[in-house]
Amino acid sequence: MGKYVKIIESLLQYPVEEEWFEFKENWFDPHEIGEYISALSNAAALKGKSNAYFVWGINDVTHEILGTNINYQKDIKNEPFQHYLARAVAPDIGFSFHEVEINGKRLVVLDIPAAAKAPTAFAGQRYIRIGSSKESVAKYPEREAQLFDVLRNGLPSICNTVSEYQDLSFERLFTYYAGRGISLKNETFKKNLELLTSDGKYNIMAQLLSDDCHIPIRVSVFRGITKSAPLYSIKEFGNTCILLALDKILEYGDVINLIQTDERKRKLEREDVPLFDNDAFREALVNAFVHNKWVEGNAPMITVYSNRIEILSRGTLAPGQTVKGFFMGESIPVNQKLSDLFLQLHISERSGRGVPIITEIYGDSAFEIRENSIVVTLPFRYIDANPIDKVVDNVVDKIEGLNETQCKILLAIRNNSNITQSQLSVAIGIGKTAIQNNIVVLKKRGYIERVGSNKTGYWKVTK
Repeated sequence: MGKYVKIIESLLQYPVEEEWFEFKENWFDPHEIGEYISALSNAAALKGKSNAYFVWGINDVTHEILGTNINYQKDIKNEPFQHYLARAVAPDIGFSFHEVEINGKRLVVLDIPAAAKAPTAFAGQRYIRIGSSKESVAKYPEREAQLFDVLRNGLPSICNTVSEYQDLSFERLFTYYAGRGISLKNETFKKNLELLTSDGKYNIMAQLLSDDCHIPIRVSVFRGITKSAPLYSIKEFGNTCILLALDKILEYGDVINLIQTDERKRKLEREDVPLFDNDAFREALVNAFVHNKWVEGNAPMITVYSNRIEILSRGTLAPGQTVKGFFMGESIPVNQKLSDLFLQLHISERSGRGVPIITEIYGDSAFEIRENSIVVTLPFRYIDANPIDKVVDNVVDKIEGLNETQCKILLAIRNNSNITQSQLSVAIGIGKTAIQNNIVVLKKRGYIERVGSNKTGYWKVTK
């Protein structure tokens, strides 16, 4: 398979056009093509891509391969088209045209190297991409400044970007390392962990590892399946060293992962069925932390609905990462130094197993690669086809003397005799005190009883 066939197949895996590639069928305007060369070349630099691409023969909405009849070798005003473009593009970036065939359809690829030392211009004008639109950079001075900064200093990273917070402390980081059997030295840890910029200021990496990272990291729990549903609670895990925040969220995952007992087939040994796969949850969360675009000051977003968990990381695929490679486990970290640190602390393996583990359990559809984020969705597996919130309305009127909350607790206990009060609190969305008070009512009215101790016993439903 030819190089450009592979490139086209990789581009077709994106749900929409990115700023560094464009699809057209037979559209052909010589001057505008020159403007696209400028815009796509500059966009590739801003996105950390080595090349941009303009592909003819593909519908830009449906991404259907239709073929093209354009002639890129014709003359424009008595001048070869490619010479016409090269004469007006500055600096010379060495773009090139290539023909390929896919499924019997002719396609043409314009390969455009990314801008390097200076922005790419056409006919004296510089262009950029905003979404899928081509615009003159003169209209957007902030984006022009960003382009010059990237060409001068490279893409912003957690290591080369100065933190706005310079009064940082690292006691929790030292304690965390000590707990992993690794000793940090006051004299060298800033250098070894690359916590300083070239001018000696704390960078974003330092901010993330400090005692107060100044970035809120939250888990939002909703009663229903959309954000328009009632909000149960917001758990705050941020504003500390992100290593501790990650551990706390993983522990919280253990709390909300209800273990259900499957007695439907009446086996000799009952099968315990978790609400979601814990390994997949861990991999999704660790990946979200490693690949999150921390330089923008936003944390991953974890949202719990009544039928799923969504884990969103800011930003999109790392430069050089293809969609196909992403699903195959060919991981390219967005934050290389953070990935190195996670590897050192044995938080992650960097074996490329994370995405394949998730897709093996939940399929490729568990991932949604958006323009500015990646979302992993882990659906809940209820033994009863309907979650508590969906079935409670059918039984609340049938249990005399119990309110809705008590019905939910009773249903949850029937579904899992080992459920803890903490898990009930999360599942139903009320505090532990309210759970305890309603359990007292259920006990007094003879619906449940506790067998054994609070720590090692289980619930018995008596009605």
